[in-house]
Amino acid sequence: MKHTFRFLLFSLLFIVSQSYGQQVQQSAWLASFNSVKLSEKWGLHFDIQLRSADDVEYFRHLLVRPGLTYFINGKQNVTAGYAWIETFADPDLPLGANFTEHRLWQQYIYAYKIKSIPVSHRFRLEQRFIERTGEDVFSQRLRYFARAIVPFKTDEAGFTKGAFAALQNEIFLNIQNKDKINNSTFDQNRAYVALGYRLSKRVDLEAGYLNHYQKGAVGNTTNHVGQLAVYARF
Repeated sequence: MKHTFRFLLFSLLFIVSQSYGQQVQQSAWLASFNSVKLSEKWGLHFDIQLRSADDVEYFRHLLVRPGLTYFINGKQNVTAGYAWIETFADPDLPLGANFTEHRLWQQYIYAYKIKSIPVSHRFRLEQRFIERTGEDVFSQRLRYFARAIVPFKTDEAGFTKGAFAALQNEIFLNIQNKDKINNSTFDQNRAYVALGYRLSKRVDLEAGYLNHYQKGAVGNTTNHVGQLAVYARF
């Protein structure tokens, strides 16, 4: 557990230290994360996200990501799926064009509890097919994600209802054709802190702040994001 919090804290401090002198943006993200257990061993994953442009001027990105999950045991599972990401043109630019990215993705999750605190680690590999003006780009990316949920109060049955705090971080690394992305192995980092409320064993509501730091080919960007999310488990 202490290693997880060290990683989360180190990542947050790193992003804060790198934020000075960068391009700064403010945006809003809406997200719904859903999982359905079909049997003891199989389940479905589905998340959908809508993200705004800078200063919430318009909706910039739509992400739809389904997947099929296999449960190795109570603590480990693997998922493979597809993602469709649409980048919308600025409506104030009459000649602007939308761009589509298709992804194949595979991930491994290890989840456990330290007393009443759920902790999860996720490793995700992505094959990205990116549409651009005049060319299509293929690249691969590796992502590592750590998340901890701290309930404010638990009962004999564990944490089934009530308020909680969430702390997470995710780092993105380019592992193939990085020259087509930003000429760097490091791609981006997302540090996040939130307050949430568990309505039942199946549904969480969450609101928080996400510091999205992205390395570009010619300049870096820090995006201050307000995020609202729903987590559903069936």
